[in-house]
Amino acid sequence: KNKDKSLKTVFHRHFNNFSTQVISLEMSNAVTIFDGEVLRSLDLKLPELEHGVTGAQLLEISESKVSEFLSGLSLPPHLKEAAISRVSAGDDVNFRCTEFNRQQASEKLGVFVSAIADALRDTPIVVSILDGNTLELFLEDEDDFAMLAENLFTDLDEEDIGKLCKSQIRKALAHMGVEMGVPPLSEFPILDDIIKKHDGDGDGDGDEQLGQAQFAALLQPVLQDIANALHEKPITIIQNVEIFTTSRLRKILADEKTLKCLVEKMVVEESKEKDKQGRADLIKALIINNGQELGLPPLSSDNESVALIYDNVFAQLRYKEKETADASTSTEDGFMDALKDTLTNFAELLETTPVYSATDL
Repeated sequence: KNKDKSLKTVFHRHFNNFSTQVISLEMSNAVTIFDGEVLRSLDLKLPELEHGVTGAQLLEISESKVSEFLSGLSLPPHLKEAAISRVSAGDDVNFRCTEFNRQQASEKLGVFVSAIADALRDTPIVVSILDGNTLELFLEDEDDFAMLAENLFTDLDEEDIGKLCKSQIRKALAHMGVEMGVPPLSEFPILDDIIKKHDGDGDGDGDEQLGQAQFAALLQPVLQDIANALHEKPITIIQNVEIFTTSRLRKILADEKTLKCLVEKMVVEESKEKDKQGRADLIKALIINNGQELGLPPLSSDNESVALIYDNVFAQLRYKEKETADASTSTEDGFMDALKDTLTNFAELLETTPVYSATDL
């Protein structure tokens, strides 16, 4: 009860300021994070095969199995590409034409699944599983639904005339969006049929003007039908949220050669600019300008938790620079040691305080 009430409170706040940003992940128990762990226990048994299976058929089977374990999620292109590249050893064309026996196919299936799991470990994805429950929270409470309808009507009535075209019901559903349990038309084609069903007597008169009460009377059965359809067949939607783990950063720290290549240019710049800029400033610039390659979240004043982590790490960097201000620290080894120490501090903070960032999918 208390959880449902809190959920509704968050949604009501959302209506006071419609935003394209993803609301806090705590707002809905339908939000799920896929980090690959569930795939580690995937049953890798293939269906009974009378004959061998081609690589093309095996890819279809593999993708279907993974999707099933990820709540029916259609695999994003970058995950499929990573898995296909690994299982085919980079030769996709020949792999699809090759025929495998049962044992070979099982081994390849394992490679495919492991590749997906590894990719999700490095870059987990956040999904919303829309099953109709979020909409039911509003529909079961008259006061909550009334507030929902009123806020929608007010927001869409831009000219403040107290009337909306019936066709605005589509825009109202788009305004609610995934965050409020309404899937996009592209993922939920039946939505078009649901709207037409309640469009009067099927006359399709989208120009008919509705007052607030009439708008609410139209919205309620539309939302109920959407909830019923989602109860029967839930939909999994990827959120435009990126979770930053330490997986990529730890890999870079463990690979001395990769890290050296990544900062080689910066070390050269340091030697040129050492009279103008301190080592801490150069490391700070390197991290801010190359954060994505390092697996770090982008620094933004809009994301307080990320800003705090950067401030904390850079404060430690400056403090240590003052403590170790001697001849050895201006060498390449001294620069690399300071950089690795700084990145390690980032990794430790991210492990204890995971952060999220909006991203374009």
